[in-house]
Amino acid sequence: MAQFTDKISVIIPSYQPDEKLLEVVRGLVESGFRDIILVDDGGGAAYAPLFERAALFPGVTLLTHPENRGKGCALKTAFAYCLRERSGSSVVTVDGDNQHHVEDILACCEKLREKPDHVILGARDFSKREVPLRSRFGNVLTKGVFRFACGIRITDTQTGLRAIPARYLEAMTEIEGSRYEYETNMLLEMKARRIPFEEVPIRTIYLEENESSHFNPLKDSLRIYRTIFAFAASSVASSLIDLVLFYLGIRLLTYAMPEGGWNIVIATAVARICSSLFNYNMNRRKVFRGGGRNSILKYYMLCVLQFAASAGLVSLLAFLFPAGSLGKTLFKALVDGLLFLLSYQIQREWVFRRE
Repeated sequence: MAQFTDKISVIIPSYQPDEKLLEVVRGLVESGFRDIILVDDGGGAAYAPLFERAALFPGVTLLTHPENRGKGCALKTAFAYCLRERSGSSVVTVDGDNQHHVEDILACCEKLREKPDHVILGARDFSKREVPLRSRFGNVLTKGVFRFACGIRITDTQTGLRAIPARYLEAMTEIEGSRYEYETNMLLEMKARRIPFEEVPIRTIYLEENESSHFNPLKDSLRIYRTIFAFAASSVASSLIDLVLFYLGIRLLTYAMPEGGWNIVIATAVARICSSLFNYNMNRRKVFRGGGRNSILKYYMLCVLQFAASAGLVSLLAFLFPAGSLGKTLFKALVDGLLFLLSYQIQREWVFRRE
């Protein structure tokens, strides 16, 4: 293991740390790590002496931001440094508050040695009593959103212990985000680029109710969930366009052809064509940012199936429960809401999947 740790750079992003940072660095050095990159994320003059003490340990390189730029920027600064100065070196990211036990760090490095093409994630057990409520709730909620919105099954969405192969570092520097949302964006980008990952169970350590963490539950969670729900925003917008056009269409057609048996089908077709053109372009260019030459064919195959299902089910409901224009629109909202959930999954995994 000692020989393998020589080939791994440890990255520690830190902002206004306490003495626990020195414990982290000391433990890493004593465990055989020879290259530790410490990033002072603009902690200020009051914390400079502590960073300087940490830099005295053998193998420690100190990088400094003149002002606080966020954990995401600190990580990208270190990744860029490794690309320039540590060519071919894989990295493991570690929090500086002593929440990652050195044995768990070594376990992640060992798993990386076994699977050099995987990103290795240290996964905590959030069911334990000692986990602070804000961390437990945040992880449960984010894990559920990840599973539905992104198709990612992951135990610990907030983990800062990640072993990353050298081949992926350049991609990591290109990921958007400057603060805690960056780590979420990393998981999303791994999904988009089909970068495999594996989780390694690690100790669940929270010190002093996690008071040393600079994660702002309100502000940073909003950034994280905004990033995730951006995947669904285009589909929601197109659904609203579709619904409004259907309502206008059914009103006009009912006025022009009161006894028209095809009113619902015609209104559905016009609304779906207009909304689908908007949705396709937004999904391909802004949301999924993927899809090959056949994506438009796949997309409209899905549209045809959705159109048939929507028109058929709305017509069935209108037959079983006679209603006016507003009632039929409500039927369509219910049907298309269910179809939206199914359509989103298919678009993500088949239509716009990166080739």
